Amino acid sequence: MKNIIEVRDVKTVFNNNYIHDGISLDVKQGEIYGLLGPSGCGKTTLLREMVMLQKFSSGSIKILGHELNHIKYKEAQKLRQEWGVLFQAGALFSSLSIRDNIAFPLVEYTDLSEKMINEIVEFKINIVGLNQSAANLYPSQISGGMKKKAALARSLAMDPKLLFLDEPTSGLDPISAREFDALILKLRDLLGLTIVMVSHDLQSIYDTLDSVAIIDNKKVVYEGSLDNIKSVKNEFVQTLFGKYDE
Repeated sequence: MKNIIEVRDVKTVFNNNYIHDGISLDVKQGEIYGLLGPSGCGKTTLLREMVMLQKFSSGSIKILGHELNHIKYKEAQKLRQEWGVLFQAGALFSSLSIRDNIAFPLVEYTDLSEKMINEIVEFKINIVGLNQSAANLYPSQISGGMKKKAALARSLAMDPKLLFLDEPTSGLDPISAREFDALILKLRDLLGLTIVMVSHDLQSIYDTLDSVAIIDNKKVVYEGSLDNIKSVKNEFVQTLFGKYDE
């Protein structure tokens, strides 16, 4: 499997405080890859750097063959259309209906006809398991679980190769969280996605992830599968994974 994302010796410094001090990792095509670690370790910061919402101080991040630290504006704009992002709180536009939220990237970045956009939106609503009757509702009128699905449908609107998920099951009840995990697995297989996910949800971690990078003390302390995770000599790893009784 080829690498879709290559992070090499990334350092992130805010006001002389190191958030990352030499982070390196590889995300392979078709896998669901988890960024794990204690609160404040820089997981979401790294995710934001990957999607070009934040700059890193040094090192390199290469995504789909593009070096982010040398990327030109037009190239960056085109690359952003190759991935979708599901933010932790959904980040839906409150003034737009669910249909218009999902259609937004298509309206902004394509020349597709209104009829074609409506057909794509209908398809995306279906594949995330939303009822078509929700399409004309507004974010304030739907449940937390439905908001997550609507935001996921929007992140898939442009048929991305890559999907970034920030705490996708946070705020969901246990049944909705497990349904969302199953949906992520289904979409990965159905659409041939590569997925990078930040999570604290232990059940979700075991149910969905193929590989993980555990960030602690500003570095990656473990990268690989979960098979031998309990043998890792790290306090966070022992605390989190020690709770899981297979």
